[in-house]
Order: sequence, then C-alpha cells, then structure tokens
Amino acid sequence: MNTPEIPAQSQDSMPADEYKMDPAPDYAPRHPGVGKLRDKVALITGGDSGIGRAISVLFAREGAKIAIAYLEEDRDAKETQRLVEEEGGTCLLIPGDLGTKDHCEATVKAVIDEYGQLDVLINNGAQQWLDEDFADLAEDKIDRMIASNIKAYMFTTQAALPYLKKGAAIINTSSINAFAGKGSLITYSMTRGASLAFSRSLAGNLADKGIRVNSVAPGPIWTPFIPGTLPADKVENFGTDTPLGRAGQPWEVATAYLFLASSDGSYYTGQTLHPNGGKVVGA
Repeated sequence: MNTPEIPAQSQDSMPADEYKMDPAPDYAPRHPGVGKLRDKVALITGGDSGIGRAISVLFAREGAKIAIAYLEEDRDAKETQRLVEEEGGTCLLIPGDLGTKDHCEATVKAVIDEYGQLDVLINNGAQQWLDEDFADLAEDKIDRMIASNIKAYMFTTQAALPYLKKGAAIINTSSINAFAGKGSLITYSMTRGASLAFSRSLAGNLADKGIRVNSVAPGPIWTPFIPGTLPADKVENFGTDTPLGRAGQPWEVATAYLFLASSDGSYYTGQTLHPNGGKVVGA
C-alpha cells in the first residue's frame, strides 16, 4: 500500500480536528459488507474521527446501528454521521465529557432511548500530550488524562453492563506504548497500560455471562492525535520508522475491531490485536 507523504503540521487542541489534517486520514472500508453486525447496536466513544470514524463507517457497512460519543468536535462528528448514513446506517451523536460518571451514564441512556439495545461497546476516546519533562508535569494534566483514558472506560462500561446480553462484546483501545513504552508519552502510556489490564481483568469477570472483552493496541496511525500532540517537525514523515516503512491508516485498524466485535472473534476474550506496522511486542 502506498501512503501519501505527511507534511509538517500541528494543531493547538486535544482532541484535534480531522478536517484540518493533510493528507486526510483514510477511513474507507475496502470490502462489501456481509451483515456481520446486522441488527446490532454499537456505541463508539471517540467515534467522531480517526480510528473511531473508521470503526463507525465499517460497522455501519456491516449492518450495525451506530452511536458515537465525543467531546466537542461537532464538525468531525457530523461528517462521520454523514458517512454512516451513506452506508445506509443510522448514527446518534452524543457530545460531552466522558471523564464524568454522570455523562457516561447519560450517554448509555441516550443509546438505549434511541435504539432500545446495546450489543457492542467500543471504549476508544482518549487524549494524549507530550510529557518529556515528567518531573514538572502538572497535576491537572495528569488528572485530565486519567479521567479521559481510564475513568471514562470504566464508567461507560459500568453504565453499559445492565444492557449487555450474552454474545455482547466490549473492545478497549490500548496502544503499542502499553507494551513498548515511550519516553515522551509517559502518562499516556500509563493510561493505555491501564486499559490493557482493564480488558484482561474484565474478560475474566464477564466470561461466565458470555460477554467477551478484548483490546486493540495500535501503533503509529495517522489520526488527529498526531498533529494534536507532536510539534510540526515531528509530524513530517510520521510512521516511516516502522518495519513497513509508513504510518497506518484508520481503516487498517478498524478491521481488528470488526473481527473482535463479530462472531468471527467468538473464541477471543482477554486478548489484544496489534495493528502496528510490524513491531513485535509482548502479547
């Protein structure tokens, strides 16, 4: 696969905006849908852009009804909604801060009120900052990262569990950094390690209920995280240090979530998939 060169660029917000990125991330599914998620309802946090957008569009192609939760990126969210509707699906938009338990509960309630069921929960929304000078990292920044990347996953899952039936799936986004570490992303890597441990532990807790819990640990993927986190000169040619020599695209990661959400992944729980361009890390 040939990937366009990535020029220098940066944004001053987190989460950043997909519509400002050059080149635009590639979310588009590559294959016709075969109904793998027909009659299912999926809640995808961080579904407005990046990997979340690619998951939303792919799941819609496979027959799922979609709800996406996001912080405040309305322009990106409305574009994702349009793309889902182009696939013949429906897409409920739920803005707000999932770092608070009240909003997590309200988000799940909105899904149930709209669709009457919930079958797949994708905990994917997150934030990321560089923290190269860890000794001076501000407490409020640590708290924001923990609220977004850890508490939101736990609170949204708590709210969803009363509605998840046998055969349901929970998939949590982790990161290659949970395995390999990253000196400039200490706090972020810590939170992604937490989502990994959460997935493995919750899988054991819910196995007897027939609810599968897995995680996906992406490597360098061209999403709004990148210009929103890195200085412009670090964004240029992002991902070329992987064995495959390029950054991954969101659509290449979304297929891992589809596998784990559908009956294709029926014998997988407590596991992690690694779309990372070829870097070998601990399982």
